[in-house]
Amino acid sequence: MTAVTADPQNSPVPRITVRAPAEWVTGEVWVDELAPPAAPSRLRMDSVHFTPGARTVWHRHPLGQVLHVTAGTGLVQRAGGPVETIRTGDTVRIGAGEWHWHGAGPTTSMTHLAVQETGEDGTEAGRGDAVSDAEYPAR
Repeated sequence: MTAVTADPQNSPVPRITVRAPAEWVTGEVWVDELAPPAAPSRLRMDSVHFTPGARTVWHRHPLGQVLHVTAGTGLVQRAGGPVETIRTGDTVRIGAGEWHWHGAGPTTSMTHLAVQETGEDGTEAGRGDAVSDAEYPAR
């Protein structure tokens, strides 16, 4: 058997829960920072909880994003594409620089893991316009 040596880089990260900034979301959204990037890594992982009707603004990530739904039912849309329903267990890959939004359904909450790598300059995302009530499906 191989011995495992304690490594301060691999020690547990304290869990920090914050409300998502209003300029990034419509509705009530909570973010648990699970794995903030620790240099030299640029990888970030958050657990994001959306209350019914809550959603992000249109945004894009320099190197893309992976969303994995851990609870509930939500929606995701890429620019120019249809609104897609996502459910517990679904994984969605968003391409580098691809404009998109994601959030809960109108009557359901949704929690997902969000995994993305920051750009070399530290940029995590570029923010666009809010998803209007007209764009957000009431299904």
